[in-house]
Amino acid sequence: MAETVDVVVVGAGAVGLAVARALALAGREVMVLEAEDAIGTGTTARNSEVIHAGLYYPAGSLKAKFCVEGRRALYAYAASRGVAAVPVGKLIVATDASQLTILDDIAAAAWTNGVDDLVRLDAPAAAELEPAVNSVGALFSPSTGILDSHAYMLALDADLETAGGLVALKSPVVGGRATASGVELDVGGDDPITLVARTVVNAAGHGAPRLAAAIAGIDTATVPRARLAKGNYFALSGVRAPFRHLVYPVPEPGGLGIHATLDLGGAVRFGPDVEWIDAPDLTVDPARATRFYAAIRRYWPGLPDGALQPSFAGLRPKITGPGEPAADFAVHGPETHGIAGLWNLYGIESPGLTSSLAIAVHLAGAIAAEGRP
Repeated sequence: MAETVDVVVVGAGAVGLAVARALALAGREVMVLEAEDAIGTGTTARNSEVIHAGLYYPAGSLKAKFCVEGRRALYAYAASRGVAAVPVGKLIVATDASQLTILDDIAAAAWTNGVDDLVRLDAPAAAELEPAVNSVGALFSPSTGILDSHAYMLALDADLETAGGLVALKSPVVGGRATASGVELDVGGDDPITLVARTVVNAAGHGAPRLAAAIAGIDTATVPRARLAKGNYFALSGVRAPFRHLVYPVPEPGGLGIHATLDLGGAVRFGPDVEWIDAPDLTVDPARATRFYAAIRRYWPGLPDGALQPSFAGLRPKITGPGEPAADFAVHGPETHGIAGLWNLYGIESPGLTSSLAIAVHLAGAIAAEGRP
């Protein structure tokens, strides 16, 4: 006998928790199903923890809209909940004259996206901000920052529970089907159960396409192919950090280039690179350091030999592959795939963490507009 629930959100990363919180605050009864034994162990736990300003994304895209709106909301939310969110600022540096036009393009896109605080710097001005960095020109983004993503997720979880929602851990969704009474989900784990939900939000990250395809009745032509791009990180070891800001090269295909980020303790790590893989793999090959040294020394020539140590890796939940244009965030509702009450989130890679509160507001509004009885 299936149990009936109002709303199920699948996935307890930053986006899933933000969506669940928004729906619970709107008066819905919300259950979050998480396959792992803790919240936020997937994509949210393995990234740069950067609060992005909204510089790079195509005008009119969901990434641009949600990043700019989400960044503003995230700083305000973090301040209200005592979560560390520090606008340390970042430099995007051109290391040769041919890259200056790329900075022009980024600045134009940022302005169109509503980023109004970006500053263009010549080489001497950039050197005043970061003396150790080599550049022929740069952009400075003062609203880019760093976030304690774990504390952020704990705050979202606490808000959800206060509003009457709950998170069920070790509860993987293994399949489902469209029915007349709602979306029926088969939940595995130690105590398998079948749930019928009025509304289901698939926020399963890189597992979202697989989960959607496992729901009988969906138009499978609407389910994108999941592609995995691993991002490897190396830590700076035995050397005092020379940076006060985040330092980024110009973007590269598939990512934003091997950049220098700071954590809240001031430690430096470099990454991520882009490594296309066919199956999940979170190991960092020490041999990749060779490429890191070469990339980093373009903007920090003083990086000593032996200063990089393997740190960690994360997976970008992409829905386009190598050589293809980067996909926008995809929010698929009933009008796309044909199942009432089902909402699938695909390709929520960077800037997904920054965008999470804005995604939640958008999705809560769309679900309310669906008006299911």
